[in-house]
Amino acid sequence: MAELIRVIVVDDDPLVRMGLTTVLGAGADIEVVGEASDGGEAIDLVGRVRPDVVLMDIRMRGVDGLTATERLRSTEESPAIIVLTAFDTDKHLLRALRAGAKGFLLKDTPPTAILDSVRRVAAGESMLSPSVITRLISHVVRHEDQDQVEAQAAEARTALDRLTTREREVALAISEGQSNADIAASLYMSLATVKANVTRIFTKLNCTNRVQVAILVHEARELSRRTPPDRWDQR
Repeated sequence: MAELIRVIVVDDDPLVRMGLTTVLGAGADIEVVGEASDGGEAIDLVGRVRPDVVLMDIRMRGVDGLTATERLRSTEESPAIIVLTAFDTDKHLLRALRAGAKGFLLKDTPPTAILDSVRRVAAGESMLSPSVITRLISHVVRHEDQDQVEAQAAEARTALDRLTTREREVALAISEGQSNADIAASLYMSLATVKANVTRIFTKLNCTNRVQVAILVHEARELSRRTPPDRWDQR
């Protein structure tokens, strides 16, 4: 029998925790091993029960989910984190994804999609489409301090300039949501070569998952739109 996927649920609303626990309990391959009402409790609980996946609300009293995500992702054996939010334009969402969350779920996500998302991140996948990342970054560009937006874009550009031409092509493909098999086919590379490139990209960009790579690419493109003569992403 396959091992159960161990999950903890973190939200300051007990009704939300109960609802998510009920949904997850319907998955025969999933076990809820704990609940927490804020980020501080979540960090302690992760240390005790070692879950595979954490469902983490962003906005909570006490230690919020963003702070907890950043702290957990800075540890060597961090679980996969899916952040929970009521709005997909939450200004804290992009920061949580930059910190290493593997995706997000809206609180009105259908139960089957919640179960599927937990299974996917437990298997090592990221679960965020390129269109969602583009929408998030566009929202930040329109509503946040422009100096900060430009500084973030310049930082992304500097990071991506560390890549070789081939690694850059692979990073662009990742940002488009392509799997390793898709990249191998589109760039005429072996699967082993793609995997080696992805590993080097993660190391050079200090990323732990494909969502972070995609965010850097889209942020660099934002700078490219502001300075079109020097686009970094031309193939």
